[in-house]
Amino acid sequence: MKIKNIFTKENFLNAVKSVGKIRPKTSHTSILTIIALTMILIIAFAIRLFPMRWEIDPTTGKSNLLLSEFDPYFQYRFTEYIVKNGFIAWAWPNPWNDTQRWYPQGFNVAKGAFPGLPMTAAFLYKIFSVLGVGIDLMSFCALFPAVMGMLACLAMYFLGKDIGGTPVGLFAALFLAIHPSYIQRTSLGFFDDETVGILSLIVFAFLFLRAIEEDRPLNSTVKYALASGAFLGYFCASWGAAFYPIGLTALFVFVLLVMKRYTRRLLLAYSITFGLGLFIAINVPYLTPNYLTSTAVVAVAGVFSLLVLAEILNAMPTRRWKAITVIVFLALVVTVFAVAWQMGFVRGLTGKFLSVVNPFTRAESPLFESVAEHRISAWGTIYYDLGIGIIFSVAGLFFACGNLDNKNLFLLVFGLTSLYFACSMVRLLVLMAPSYSLLVGVGVTGLLRPFYTLLREPPKLGVKRKFGLERVGKEFSGAAIFMIFLILMTSIAFPMPRVYRQVYAPTTISSGSLSLVPDRPVQEWIDMLYWTRTRLNATTVVCSWWDYGYWLTALGNVTTLADNATVNGTQIQNIGFIFMANETQAIKMLKRYNVEYILVYTTIKTDGSWAGAGGDEGKWIWMAAISGKDRERFISQGLISESDMWTSDLEKIRQTFGNLTLGTNWHDSNNNGYYDSGDSISSNLRGQNTVLFKLMRYAVERWLQEQGKLTSLSIRIEPYFEEAYIAGLTNAQGYYGYVPLVALYKVNYPSES
Repeated sequence: MKIKNIFTKENFLNAVKSVGKIRPKTSHTSILTIIALTMILIIAFAIRLFPMRWEIDPTTGKSNLLLSEFDPYFQYRFTEYIVKNGFIAWAWPNPWNDTQRWYPQGFNVAKGAFPGLPMTAAFLYKIFSVLGVGIDLMSFCALFPAVMGMLACLAMYFLGKDIGGTPVGLFAALFLAIHPSYIQRTSLGFFDDETVGILSLIVFAFLFLRAIEEDRPLNSTVKYALASGAFLGYFCASWGAAFYPIGLTALFVFVLLVMKRYTRRLLLAYSITFGLGLFIAINVPYLTPNYLTSTAVVAVAGVFSLLVLAEILNAMPTRRWKAITVIVFLALVVTVFAVAWQMGFVRGLTGKFLSVVNPFTRAESPLFESVAEHRISAWGTIYYDLGIGIIFSVAGLFFACGNLDNKNLFLLVFGLTSLYFACSMVRLLVLMAPSYSLLVGVGVTGLLRPFYTLLREPPKLGVKRKFGLERVGKEFSGAAIFMIFLILMTSIAFPMPRVYRQVYAPTTISSGSLSLVPDRPVQEWIDMLYWTRTRLNATTVVCSWWDYGYWLTALGNVTTLADNATVNGTQIQNIGFIFMANETQAIKMLKRYNVEYILVYTTIKTDGSWAGAGGDEGKWIWMAAISGKDRERFISQGLISESDMWTSDLEKIRQTFGNLTLGTNWHDSNNNGYYDSGDSISSNLRGQNTVLFKLMRYAVERWLQEQGKLTSLSIRIEPYFEEAYIAGLTNAQGYYGYVPLVALYKVNYPSES
């Protein structure tokens, strides 16, 4: 056969047609689903990159990505250590004791931090480096949360699809993508545990629900149970909130037992999931085998015992033997638990976890109360976060109750428990995001389904009757669908303060930690950290309030006394004492730590008055309350007299140091309960004699002097302190009228005679 007979026009066209036949057959519904899901993922990723606007230098066009908030800088430092030294170098053979933190004892990272997020980021960064992607670690960590947020939306689609079908999956993914609290915790630079924690929670729920499905082969159940156990273990290694999925699953299985839905597959899936998950957890150096003795994990063992009991009862031939078995079992469980509790083998909830379950215990800890995200969520806060979507989430609860299969039962337990914890603590609003998104998806789909069904019905001809029900027309269904769509749009498109504001804001350090969105990047903190990094040694001890510890260590490369880990309450009390005492009292405590520099941060208006926009002028009351909690210790150690030492009572603190602000009293002339222009103010000499007031006020007067508004300084900080560097002195304009000042002072100790 000649070649020209092979390569003919007819043969070529037939070949092209054959290629077209081998393409996969995809329905229009599947194509639309893929397009919708892709758009949701793009929205989820893009909206989380909005803070990048403030990370781009307008003069050069180059980006300098930084992390947001405070904790992410520790996660970055941990990740950097792993990248440089190896994946297990932080724990073995010589555990990493970070001596630049919590001086002088340092911080044992292996015993004090979750390794899940840093190890994940370091592993992925290594892969990108091998592939030749040129990106620095800081930029990689800044982008990491946005990617995890997008992947969580993808996982949410599959979980929602399993619970209520494709529409539920799409709506759930969409609402998770635009959930304000979740956006805040996964936006550019928020490199913290929640980024992988929420993703792990969603994937874990998806896998566990598949593992307990009765219509799956046994080997499929085992595979899904192993996978869910692996993700549970990863969650435990990544975030302290792992008690939530552990308790949630145990409660869900307990409810299944109460509703007489026990199956052997449930016992198998539960055993494998928690067996593997807890095995991984106890091998995390921070958790250790003691993790098994916590109350939440003991509850898992209790539910497992009930599952075993249910299996035994199924094999019992008579009711008599079943009753005897139950009585013996309950007596045995109560005895074992009581003995274990008395001997100290079972640990109750303490600290942060107890305060979540019982929010009223927080009043006992000023340190815990001083953190804004640890406070109880007001209903207004919850509505502000969820918006009008609350209506659809309530509808979702209704539809889930109407079809109470195992998956909808899990959704109910998930939704109600996460609502409780979200109300208990502002920070845990993010924990409610997945369940809320699922409930909204179920609610919207349930409301739309009957109207959509009516629209698809063919038109029917009929005779109008004088009496009887008339058929609802398609125009009514169309109007109902349009109204639901309109309500959804008011929840998504218009509430700029809820969604748009969460992302269209700079990272915390790029905003100078100001409590407002500036019109341009704030340089003061960045300048200060550059100064310490280039002028001071890594071993130089700097005292500041604990809020700034991570910044000073990770970016400023100096040694600090405390940071946001708050692992040593006594040391934080000592720092509070340093700032609220006078110089002669504070210098004794500074000497204990060999502090070389002390740093304060204040915000002022352009007239020189306090702005209260995120500086220490708004944090002083907590410095006093936290240090006042241990009043007797400071007195007994001879640091201060009993008459001079304050208490932890907030009202008494205001009376002592200033009821308007530090160093200033106001008198309610109008008896209206709040300060206004008609009230008189006076100086509070006790407040003005504190170390904090003098160091802040000195920085303010130096700024006024630089602007030509003041000729001489009224504040004297000698002989114990001297100005080292004040960032912001040349900033005359400020940011919308607010000027941040970061002031660093050298400590001079009196000569010992």
